[in-house]
Amino acid sequence: MTTVLVTGATGFLGEHLCRVLTERGLTVRGLARSRSAVLSELGVEMLRGDVQAGPELGQALVGVSAVFHLAGAVSRDPGDAQRLMRLHVDGTRRVLTEMHRAGCARMVLASTSGTIGVSKDEVILDETAAYAEQIVAGWPYYASKIYQERLAFDLGSRLGLEVTAVNPSLLLGAGDRRLSSTGDVRKFLKGQVPVVPQGGVNFVDARDVAVATANALERGRPGHRYLLGGPNWTMKEFFARLGRVAGVAPPRLRMPSKLMRWSAQVVEELYRHRGKEPPVDLISVEMAEHYWWIDSSKAEAELDFVARDPILTLHDTVQYLRQGVDDDL
Repeated sequence: MTTVLVTGATGFLGEHLCRVLTERGLTVRGLARSRSAVLSELGVEMLRGDVQAGPELGQALVGVSAVFHLAGAVSRDPGDAQRLMRLHVDGTRRVLTEMHRAGCARMVLASTSGTIGVSKDEVILDETAAYAEQIVAGWPYYASKIYQERLAFDLGSRLGLEVTAVNPSLLLGAGDRRLSSTGDVRKFLKGQVPVVPQGGVNFVDARDVAVATANALERGRPGHRYLLGGPNWTMKEFFARLGRVAGVAPPRLRMPSKLMRWSAQVVEELYRHRGKEPPVDLISVEMAEHYWWIDSSKAEAELDFVARDPILTLHDTVQYLRQGVDDDL
């Protein structure tokens, strides 16, 4: 029976992916720094460890034919830039090196659409777009993911390994226990989004991404990336539809960009000075003023990717946050 390794198995996408893989009859081994009741129920063989150091990675690769490399972290805090770079770049370098040593030749890397699919203009981008280096330079998560992708494709080729990347947009749906992707929806439900941002968003159900990621093992072409996304909506449309699903009035106030950024910076500084997490931050405002619109035609054709009705995804996200995370929403 084929054995595969999932790094970051206890994350939002990781748990959904492990479910898909086990349902397909694969033996799944997970590597993560925490435990998961979900994965225990699925029969996933878990090793607690870190991709950056320790013997657990080498142990996890024994007898493995392929790696789904999902280990990572999400942060908009500029102070986390070095931590994210070490995790995403140095961690990926170590995984590829250990794979080569173990004779495991296939990696499916979970990246993000934000490495290429973001613009200041209302355009829909596909895999032919260049890396958005100038735009994301001040956004630590996306900057680190660009370096991660480059490293994975380049080092993988030099080591004779096959690397395919999947690039999902904003992951929504049920199961985000750490609020790594659904945090902004939670803020909306708590009335902490008072202003309509100027940009546009694309989101996708984590369950649909899990299926496409599993398909990439056999169908994804080495050296290629695949954008995985749902609808391309303006931020106004997104919050209006989310509001109807949740029974919450969407924000209506609009502010000039400069005033929004100034206000966000003031609020962020005040909260951080008090040692509290700010309800809004400058980077989030900057990101919301861009368009994250993408075309998933390539993944639809080659990975059999299908995005479900986005209203169902919004409904499941709201229900999960209200019932599984915060009863006060």
